[in-house]
This record gives sequence, structure tokens and C-alpha cells, in this order.
Amino acid sequence: MKIKTLLLLSLVLALPMTNYSQETDFAKKMSMHHEVPDDKSIPLSLENAKTSPAYSFKSSSIFTKQVNVNQDGQNILGDAANEPSIAVDPTNPDRMMIGWRQFDNVNSSFRQAGYGYTLDGGQTWTFPGVIDPGVFRSDPVLDCDVDGNFYYNSLTVTASDDFECTVYKIDDGGVVWDDGTYAHGGDKQWMRIDRTDGVGEGNNYSFWTQYWSICYPDFFTRSENGGFSYEPCVFVSGIPFWGTLAIGPDGELYVGGAGEYTDLVVSKSTNAQIPGSTITWNSATSVDLDGTLNGWTPVNPQGLLGQLWVDVDVSDGPGRGNVYVLASVNRNSTTDPADVMFARSTDGGLTWDPPVRINDDPTMTKYQWFGSMSVAPNGRIDAIWLDTRADPWGTLKSALFYSYSVDQGVTWSVNEQLSDIFDPHLGWPQQNKMGDYFHMASDEGGACLAWANTLNGEQDVYYSYITPGSVGLGEADSDRDFMMLSNYPNPFREHTTISYTIGRKMMVRLVIYDVFGKEVLTLLDKEQEAGIHNLSYTATGLQDGVYICRLYAGNKTESLRLVKVGH
Repeated sequence: MKIKTLLLLSLVLALPMTNYSQETDFAKKMSMHHEVPDDKSIPLSLENAKTSPAYSFKSSSIFTKQVNVNQDGQNILGDAANEPSIAVDPTNPDRMMIGWRQFDNVNSSFRQAGYGYTLDGGQTWTFPGVIDPGVFRSDPVLDCDVDGNFYYNSLTVTASDDFECTVYKIDDGGVVWDDGTYAHGGDKQWMRIDRTDGVGEGNNYSFWTQYWSICYPDFFTRSENGGFSYEPCVFVSGIPFWGTLAIGPDGELYVGGAGEYTDLVVSKSTNAQIPGSTITWNSATSVDLDGTLNGWTPVNPQGLLGQLWVDVDVSDGPGRGNVYVLASVNRNSTTDPADVMFARSTDGGLTWDPPVRINDDPTMTKYQWFGSMSVAPNGRIDAIWLDTRADPWGTLKSALFYSYSVDQGVTWSVNEQLSDIFDPHLGWPQQNKMGDYFHMASDEGGACLAWANTLNGEQDVYYSYITPGSVGLGEADSDRDFMMLSNYPNPFREHTTISYTIGRKMMVRLVIYDVFGKEVLTLLDKEQEAGIHNLSYTATGLQDGVYICRLYAGNKTESLRLVKVGH
């Protein structure tokens, strides 16, 4: 591996660190980005570290809480954290894990496997420290199986310059990771676990950049036994990198990323789910997002603009089986440095519709970067990104933006700014970047987001729950039945006010369900006039936990996530 690494590093030094055009040699591009353990550890003492107040924020659209905090919930001064990944327990959505690259001291680029957990739906977070103290670890990726077992995929670099991964697991319903299992691996890995009820349920899949693989030229592995062991590496058709995985409703596996011979590619396997199978790839299809995955730009000088996200609609609605891709790309047809672009396939990834731009700013000079996507169980598509358009001074300060689609990606809601602007160049831990990705997991009521920002003057990791507001653009321009279902406060203890708007006189039902879809209470069932309506709700007798509030108005429905917390 050392000889190959030296050759590739020589190649990197010979290449200019600038934007890449469509004519880029993708094999060279693949070799550009890899982790380097180039600094020594400066250990952090959580008990003795200096602190400041942790940042938090809430409105009708978003609830935000800092994750990398000390035992008293305070911000730890002088450290840094980025590249967060989130997993939500499907058996108990109040229980979540977020992992990140933990830099104990901004004066050192040495990073470890940081993590935090919550047991109350994100109201409070505990940061116990790192998984493997004193060991260089990077590129965290988390997921959860159908039984609520958490998995944490972590990259390290060996003494012989090999890139390999360890997958840690929590299988007892607790919050303490096991000693980890060797999982082959390489740089810029991603992991996904099958949560269907098919033959592949529980399968753990991961892939990574071929050029930085311990098992080059192969770069994909599978575990069929709950992460007890990982199979020998195999090759993926199309050679995707800087991307993600998704699993369809019938257990079909999709791997997406930049491609060696095309801008973007999505590869598909229908037999990876079959126990004992020799994995084959049905297709490796080029996807047009009118742009390329890129990096090394002024907004994130030593990192990516983002990775390619692929996800699948697993609902029972009209979009079931649709495959979606989204990424922040450097455009091909315009001079825009970074737009959030989306495309869909309605035939299992064989063909793709023309790309759609999701960010609705009128200029071609702003960066929409770190675009991220997830699909809710009801088929709603959520998208977030960082956006420099919110900066009135025209610098690279950024804010979190959000849009969503309820019609399988045909139309998208008007972009909504969900945070104040912040300087992404603050708190760089001897790396001029905020990492390479954020991570999101959607439920019927909204989106759970793990992201990084500098709203408190440092680079830290945050959890946000985003509640969708307005309907899709196509509906907003026509016969709108209702919009802006929200409640405040949320989370709440005893009292909350639920607000919604309906566009005409109609029958309205407002129902609360538990997370398993069982009806708990009907709050309203009557005809109402058009306009804004507020319903004050006192949750007498309602146990603490997560609930879904669903509005039925005419032939439309809208949902939001309610969180009731104790005293």
C-alpha cells in the first residue's frame, strides 16, 4: 500500500487544487481526497475543560441543540467537531446516536471517533468521550437495524498506510459501544443496513473509494450476521465514490457516487440481499445532474462541496420504489459554483428524469453546498443545504436552508432559511474545512438532522428537528387546501398550541397518533372557515414521548412530530 500511496501522492502534487471540469480524469480525481494522520493527539479532559453556554434555538419550523457538550450541557471551549452522522432507533425514536470527527484541540488535526446520544428525543445530549481514545479515526457513518441496534463505521489509517474500517455496535438497548469488528474498508466509506422484512433484513453493506482501499481494486463488503463478521471485498460496477447507499422496498441495493467514466453513477444489485449469494450488479447507470461532485473551493477549501445522496421511496404511496439522487454540484451548463440538483428514476434506476434545481435563488454566484437528502416513510422528500445567499455582505458566510417535496420530486416547497448566518471558516482544526458531509433521517413528521456550524464561534456538531411547513410549489400556486401545520412550543411539557391554515371552507380533522400509527386522540373533527386556526392543547394523561399530529383537510394531509417531555 505504501508504494501505491506514494505514487498517488505524487500525482496529487502534480494536479492544481482548482475546480474540475467535465473533462476531468475521474481516476485522478478519485485519488485527490483521502485522510492523513499528520498531527499528534492533544487529549481533552471533559471534566476540566473550559466552557461557555451551548447554543440552542427553536421556532415553529426547527428545533436545534448542540450535541458535543460536557456533562453539564455546556459548550467545550477549544475543541472542534465535524462530519456528523445520525442514527435513530426505529423501536424508540427518542433514542438517537450522532457520531462525528472529534478534534480535542483546534491546534491539532488529530481526530477520533466522537459520539453523543439522547434518550429524550434530542432535548438533552450526552457526550461520553470518544470510542477508541488516542486512536486516529475519521469519516464516521452511523445506522440502525430494525431491532434498534446501532452501528458505527469508523475509518483509521494503519502503520503501513492502509485504510481500513472498524464497525462498532450496541446490541443491548444501551449506549455503550462494543470493541468493534474489522470490516475491511477504505477512505470516504458509507454504510447502510437493510430494514425491510425480506431475506436481506439486517444485512450491513458498505463501500468506499476504490483508490484508498485496503482490498484494492475491490471496495465493497457485506455482513449477513448482524455485524459479527464482514465478507471479503468485491468490486462495484461503475466504480462509484464520494457517495452513499440506499435500499429499496424489496431489498434491492443502490450504490451512488461520482463515477470513473461518467459524472455520476448509480449501481444496482438485486441479489446482494440473498444470503450466501455471489453479489452481482444488474446495472450501472449514468445520472445527469448537470454538474459534477467537486471540492477545494473557497467555501470549503480542503473538503468537498458534498457527496451524492441516493435514497428510495419505501412508502405504500404512488412513489413506492422511486429512486432519487441529490447533490451539490459544480454546474456544467452555467457558471454557478454550486447548486443543489435532484433527479429521479421511476423504473428502478434504469432511466432518469432530467435534473431539477432545488435552490431557488436567482443568482449564479452563490454556493449551495453540503446538499443532503432523506425520504420519509410516507414518501416525502426532505432536502437541506448550506447557502451563502443569506449573507448580505457577499462573503462566504452561510445559513441552513430547507425544501421538501410531497409529489415525488416534481415540485418543491419554497426554500426556507432555518438558521442565522455563520462563518464556516471559524474554528478550523488545522484543516481548512467543515468536513465533507451532513446526515439526515426523516420520519413522517419531519427530518432529524446532524450538522455542523459555528453559531457559537467554534466548529461544533448540532442536532436539529425540522418540521415541514408549506406545501409543494405546484400546490402553492393553485388550489391550496392548507399549509403551515406547526406547533409551539415543541417539545412541550403540558401545553402546546397547534397552528394551521386552510385555503377554503372545508371539513378538518386533527388527530394524534403514536409512533406505531395507532390513533391516540382526535383533537378536532368539524367544518371550518378559510384562514389561520390555532388550537390550544393540554396533554393531560398523555405519556412522555414522540407522537405524530396529522391534519386532514379536504383531500390533503399534513403531519408534524410532537415531543412531550417530563418535568
